[in-house]
Amino acid sequence: METLLTPEQLRHGCDLSAFGITSTLDITPDHSALGQTRAVDAIQFAIGMDHASYNLFVSGSTGIGKRELVARIISAEAASGEMPDEYCYIHNFDRPNQPRTLMLPQGTGQRLHEDLRRLIEILLVQVPAQFKNDEYRNQLQALNDEFQQREQMGFKALGSKAQELGITLMRTPGGYTLGPLRDGKLMTPDTFKQLPEDERARIKRNIDTLNEELTELIHEIPNIHQEHQARIRELEQETTRGVIDPALNNLRQRYGAHADVLAFLDTIHQDLIENVDDFFPSEEEERAPLHKRARSAKFRRYQINMLVSHTHNGGSPVVYEDIPSYQNLIGRIEYEAHFGTLTTDFSLIQPGALHRANGGYLVVDAQKLLTFPFAWEGLKRALRNREIRLEPLEKIYGITGTRSLEPAPVPLDLRVILIGDRRLYYLLKQYDPEFTTLFKVYADFAESFNRNRENLENFLGLIATLAHEEGLAHFDRSALEAVIEHSSRQVDDSQKLSLNRGQLLDLLRESSYWALRQGASMVSRSHVDKTIAQQRYRSSQFSELLQEQIERGTLMITTDGAVIGQANGLSVFQLGDQRFGKPGRISATARMGKGQMLDIERETKLGGPLHTKGVMILGACIGARYARDRPLALNASLVFEQSYGPVDGDSASAIELCVLLSAISGLPLRQDFAVTGSINQQGEIQAIGSINEKIEGFFELCQARGLTGHQGVIIPAANEAHLVLDHSVVEACRRGQFAIHAVTSLDQLIGLLFDRAAGQADKDGRYPPSTVNGLVQLQLSEWVEQARKLATPNDH
Repeated sequence: METLLTPEQLRHGCDLSAFGITSTLDITPDHSALGQTRAVDAIQFAIGMDHASYNLFVSGSTGIGKRELVARIISAEAASGEMPDEYCYIHNFDRPNQPRTLMLPQGTGQRLHEDLRRLIEILLVQVPAQFKNDEYRNQLQALNDEFQQREQMGFKALGSKAQELGITLMRTPGGYTLGPLRDGKLMTPDTFKQLPEDERARIKRNIDTLNEELTELIHEIPNIHQEHQARIRELEQETTRGVIDPALNNLRQRYGAHADVLAFLDTIHQDLIENVDDFFPSEEEERAPLHKRARSAKFRRYQINMLVSHTHNGGSPVVYEDIPSYQNLIGRIEYEAHFGTLTTDFSLIQPGALHRANGGYLVVDAQKLLTFPFAWEGLKRALRNREIRLEPLEKIYGITGTRSLEPAPVPLDLRVILIGDRRLYYLLKQYDPEFTTLFKVYADFAESFNRNRENLENFLGLIATLAHEEGLAHFDRSALEAVIEHSSRQVDDSQKLSLNRGQLLDLLRESSYWALRQGASMVSRSHVDKTIAQQRYRSSQFSELLQEQIERGTLMITTDGAVIGQANGLSVFQLGDQRFGKPGRISATARMGKGQMLDIERETKLGGPLHTKGVMILGACIGARYARDRPLALNASLVFEQSYGPVDGDSASAIELCVLLSAISGLPLRQDFAVTGSINQQGEIQAIGSINEKIEGFFELCQARGLTGHQGVIIPAANEAHLVLDHSVVEACRRGQFAIHAVTSLDQLIGLLFDRAAGQADKDGRYPPSTVNGLVQLQLSEWVEQARKLATPNDH
């Protein structure tokens, strides 16, 4: 069976001659979500679902265009959505540490805020003026005169009564006192003692009676003063109402349709009357502008704290939170320092992204969200309870006992879109029981789509769109063909096209750059090829260092002749978004033993589980093919020579088996071949990844040493559809200087590597003795016989 691949099979080039285009000038731009029908359906379902908890997780590789497509879909949906109500925080006059919420139609909050600010400015002018006018002063004077007269009349009446009884009422620094009179003068104590006993008794009785009345009068004075102050307060309140009522009535008429606003105005009305003194400025305040006085701390309680004011042109809000910390999502309470003390009130409550996105859509990077402490738990709590409860972290976790605000929660109704990678999605799904409950919809972006005619037309439309949006030079047909071929290579499949817009855009930009730099009016294939070559060159320093080590013989790789128990495998290295392949020597030893297969990579803990699995399959395959009816008297070892790092994957298992067969049979293996491919227990060669880079890695070494026409790479036939090799490899194969062989079975691989027939087993499972399989089987049989001869009688 022919295994040599033709040059046409090595690149699977693109031919656009049947599309009737000469350049991107002939292409209609395509703005559709190319190849992402599944993801688009999921996004539209999530944003169209009315029920709660149908939040969305969007995944896909970097550069696939997740954010752009999500933004486009939700922006279009949000434009036709309803504008949400505005939420405000207002002062709670009964419990100042528990601010209340006020929900208002769109635009009403800002208007109310301005109206309340103007109200305070008006009152700051009118209240002091009202208390300075003649009417108020006359009424106040009349009250003062009235109560002063009442007080004086009481003492005057008592004094007259005392006078009739021959006693005088006198006012002293310590209060009032009573004393007897004689001839209109106050008696001295000596004179009083000289009076007859009955007269002294009569005077004492009169003084005692008058003292009782004086005491009652003195006790009545505070009541008179209280009544006086109450009457003054009534006058002040009446005067205050004369200013406040008209101003507030205007606001009541304006906001009569909003019951909550009317209730708030009622509480403001009562507080204004009770605290009218606040409107009388100090000397320092009189020098301040009116608008600054109106915004001072003592008048904040009459304002509203607008959490969010939607000033966009209608529709639902769309918020992209780039720093999704707990405070940025939930909001925070700020503090002011005043004489060394931190204070706060409802006006210092700051909104979070959930407030701004309420009624619309919130887009968050999932990985960033999970890196901020407590942010994920805070978001889940808000979605679960369908409310935004602003609680400081120190309160939630009992870090401090300081009393803070306890704002009323804000009802929450929005759709959250998390954007992350697939690994993160499945980790959350597995380890967080609440995740599936809160994020019921998953939008998985495709990495590639089929390279058929319809998709090619759409892909060309995408190229034209990106070139137009970026202001790039136009691409001729040859350049478009090169872009399509490179897109297939990026997904390691000539029958697919990459959907990574980031990589595509980079290729288009850089190709346009080289075309314009070289003075070309249009981008051609040569410019695209130069871009690809430059991208590789900028990231190829490590690859060149390895190549240099091989060419100098530091890393030993043989590319001619034949050697027993040694062959060339192919490895791929991934550095960032760049991959490159390099050959590596694989060697094996075999001797008589007890069926043990020593994987040196595994024993040194450098071999990964997939590599270990491949080696275990080798042992099973050897036993099934060559020792089905007898013990496997073999001890063998395998190793990647001069490998000093981890080794994983089973892509070298096919060549490892051939190296073992060489070590067992003593037959040499061709060193001008490199092999990649995995093998199963039935001896079938299976497909592997990064096929193009692996082939090119061995080709670069052979080219540096000189192409002989005998060198080549053997690959699984299943990988033939994945070939999009570099032009230099294809041209070398076209000239017969290099060869790519595709095999489906171990026997085909053996025939190429050993330059000898593999051999077919007869019905008894015996291979012809001159073939590779026969020699292997013969050697294993001899080791079994030798083992029997060496065994002691106790072993039988």
